[in-house]
Amino acid sequence: MATRPDKQQIIDEVWDDARVESFLHRSCHDPDIDPDFFVLWQAYQAMREADFRRFLRLYVAASRNLDAVNERGETLAAMIATHRHAGPFIEALVAAGARAPGSDQPTPGDAA
Repeated sequence: MATRPDKQQIIDEVWDDARVESFLHRSCHDPDIDPDFFVLWQAYQAMREADFRRFLRLYVAASRNLDAVNERGETLAAMIATHRHAGPFIEALVAAGARAPGSDQPTPGDAA
C-alpha cells in the first residue's frame, strides 16, 4: 500500500484510558443522528478491537444505548455485519449486551 510521503505511518499506536474515554464525549452536529449511535460508529471506525472492548465497558457504565440506530434504523452490529473484519467487533458488542445482527426486534408501530 502506498502512502503519501508527507504522512507518517503509525503502527501499534497506544491508546491510553483517557483517549478511549474521550470518545464518550464526541458529539454530532446533525440532530437527525442518534448521539449514542454516532459515538459507537466513531469508536468502531477509529479503534482496534481490544480498545473497542475497553470503550464498550465505559460506554455501558455511562448507560449509553448499545442498540442505538442510524438513520436507516440499523444498529451498529447490523450495519457492520457485512464488513470483512467486523466479526470481533460484533462479538464485543453482543458480549456487552447489544442485540446480535439479524435478531433485531420490530419497533413499536411496525407491522407484525
